[in-house]
Amino acid sequence: MRSRKHSCQTFLICLIYSLFCGFISDKQVYPRLGIVSGLAQDSLAYASGFNIIGESVPRLLSPAVTAEQFDAILKKLRTAKCKVLSCNLFYPSDMKIAGPEVNEAKVLAYTETVLSRAGQAGVKFIVLGSSGARSIPSDYHMGRAKSDFVGLCKKLAQIAGKYKVTILLENLETTETNFITSLKSAAEIVRKVDHPNFRLNADIFHMMREGESPDEIVEAGKLIGFSEVAERENRSLPGVMGDDFKPYLRALHKINYNGFIFIEGSIKNAATEMPLAFKYLSAQIAEVYSEKKIN
Repeated sequence: MRSRKHSCQTFLICLIYSLFCGFISDKQVYPRLGIVSGLAQDSLAYASGFNIIGESVPRLLSPAVTAEQFDAILKKLRTAKCKVLSCNLFYPSDMKIAGPEVNEAKVLAYTETVLSRAGQAGVKFIVLGSSGARSIPSDYHMGRAKSDFVGLCKKLAQIAGKYKVTILLENLETTETNFITSLKSAAEIVRKVDHPNFRLNADIFHMMREGESPDEIVEAGKLIGFSEVAERENRSLPGVMGDDFKPYLRALHKINYNGFIFIEGSIKNAATEMPLAFKYLSAQIAEVYSEKKIN
């Protein structure tokens, strides 16, 4: 009897997950939900409903990780319950990727190691936020900064293509950096780089903090290869404060986005907040993606 009850519970969990996270329901494909929680919370993320998670470059892929440590990480990845799909914190703040102090050879060598390891680890996405690394002097010419950055990103994209990894340029907010602080400006860079392995991460949290309209998601369209979300006030997980993400989700739905949406926020009580976030955001996605699109 107990075994039968457990089987029923497992079936219900799988059914709910299939409805809410990336499988086909009534011919509609929903985005799949992930969470930036790291391998340390792999089991809890899985129990909360997730089967894909995000980690960080410094912990998994950085050149500072020794070969022996990386081998041990690969073993952990093979036995993890969740698939590590993405890594953030790409470049350390002292490795400039924009402005007058860029050491291109150093950046490219570092990128080669990180993306080579990403390929070995099966990490498909590397989020390029790196607020400190991309900040520029306040008096530096913005046009030159953008032109040089596009040139560098073209080279990063070529490395990414070699290892079958996609770099995702993230729109940040003005409290974190002074360079590329809107989805619109990030989309401009991605458009100019023009490479399939260099795409746009539509970070809804940063868009809300900057007061950026969901319409910018529609304008960016097929440039978007990823999306991240957290609640506006404290960067809490969805459901903690009860934020309404539906206007931004409708914009994603309008462009037929059915990729990944990752929750990236501050977690205070993981055992409570992670399952809540999965259910809360899944419900908003299901509501929006079941609506008839308005052109």
